Amino acid sequence: MTGCASASSPTTSRSGPPGSRTVPGSAARTAAGRSGDERRFPPGGRGAPDLRLRPHGRARPARGLPRGGPGELVALRGRSGSGKTSLLNVIGGLDRPDGGTVHLGEREVTSMSDADLLALRRGPVSYVFQSFGLVPILTARENVGVPLRLRAVDGEERERRVTEALEHVGLGGHGEHRPDELSGGQQQRVGLARALVAEPGLLLADEPTGQLDSETGREIMGLIARLAKERAMTTLVTTHDPALLSVADRVLEIADGHLVDPA
Repeated sequence: MTGCASASSPTTSRSGPPGSRTVPGSAARTAAGRSGDERRFPPGGRGAPDLRLRPHGRARPARGLPRGGPGELVALRGRSGSGKTSLLNVIGGLDRPDGGTVHLGEREVTSMSDADLLALRRGPVSYVFQSFGLVPILTARENVGVPLRLRAVDGEERERRVTEALEHVGLGGHGEHRPDELSGGQQQRVGLARALVAEPGLLLADEPTGQLDSETGREIMGLIARLAKERAMTTLVTTHDPALLSVADRVLEIADGHLVDPA
């Protein structure tokens, strides 16, 4: 399945799913890159999108980025406020740009109904958050199983997939622990297992090591890189920690409102 994200010169849009935001002009251009250039991310497993950012507008073309292969981990760096989170949110359908379109495969994300956007985020696209995003009163196993409950997956199948996901992130023996009984690194592993349990093709991780110490952060990034290859997932991770960039297969940068290849 192929996919592309494109944005034209900014035009205000009020449409969007409940809780979504309209990305202002500068952020829309950040997500898109420069006119005439195509931004492509590699395909992943289980029908994962070959994600391309193909912008329109009046800015000068920048150098094109090569197409990657399955399982590639792409790191996106940039200063705070540069638009890294906006880019991930636009790609995943959480935010809408005020101009242009986003495509995953043959489908246009920016024209999807609220129900279709929910389905997108419950299956093909999964997120890992900096703040972990766990439900405090639920055990690790219950947190990981939430996406499958929302999809009404059969109980026996759900338990099998939850067990498998926890084992993949090294928490097979911690399923009955609640978040406050786990370390920060363990909580982020639970968040990663929750993202994996839906068997996504596209994994978006926004500063997944931002609240962790440097050693634990390297462990989490190494785990994400390993799982991306094992599951052939398209994986896009934002970070501004130089020590973590070496784990990525490729590094992109947001600078002056544009997505560029610093290599």
